[in-house]
Amino acid sequence: MFPGIRLRQVRERLGFTYRDVEQASYELAQRHGRTEFIVHISRLADFENSGAIPSLHKLFSLCSIYHLNPDEVCRWYDVPLGDIFSNGASGGAPNTHLAAAPRGVNLPIHFDPGFDPQRTTYLTRMVQQWGYFEAAALKNGHQYHYGYIGSSDHWMGPLLRPGALVLVDPQKQRVDDPGGWKNEADRPIYLIDIRSGYRCCWCVLERSRLALQPHPLSPCFPESYHLPEEAEVVGRVVGVSMRLIDA
Repeated sequence: MFPGIRLRQVRERLGFTYRDVEQASYELAQRHGRTEFIVHISRLADFENSGAIPSLHKLFSLCSIYHLNPDEVCRWYDVPLGDIFSNGASGGAPNTHLAAAPRGVNLPIHFDPGFDPQRTTYLTRMVQQWGYFEAAALKNGHQYHYGYIGSSDHWMGPLLRPGALVLVDPQKQRVDDPGGWKNEADRPIYLIDIRSGYRCCWCVLERSRLALQPHPLSPCFPESYHLPEEAEVVGRVVGVSMRLIDA
């Protein structure tokens, strides 16, 4: 169905006139201090009847006034916001960087009766039903960040391969004292902002200097930066998703 028709149907179902929507948009613009949020009557008519596409600010206004999900409205205009994460992951950038969190995840919600969580198994065959969950529902009030290991970043290879997505806890910015781990898998990995980019690696704090250490099998060399002028600890890596072979 034509997107403008959908917008008109929603407005009429809510009992709004053109004047009501314009007035509501004025209040929204005043609240946020930006005139771009204003949806004039003539412009709203263009959206509904002439196939005009709302700008980002006006789309926000309409979704706010009509209580619509922006994801759904963007789909009306053939813009699949929900696919942003998967589309971006298919063409990895060469440099390591902070990344937006996935909007949703598929999780197993019903297992085969023979599934034993204590045994290694072929999970795909054991899941009888998958469910889609909004990523926001999984945060439990804890704001994680995401990092992407650049396609040319071999600092932590083979432990963290290029193209890996790492889950970063920004509340864990303190670099642990060395020697408190049993093996390299237990050794804390941190995402570091070095101003000119990012490093995802092991760290040793030496007074005001932060020594960045690559994996022993990596072709990269250690680096050292002054804190906080030259580098900043974004957080500790607490999870990782990566391929074991190149896509």
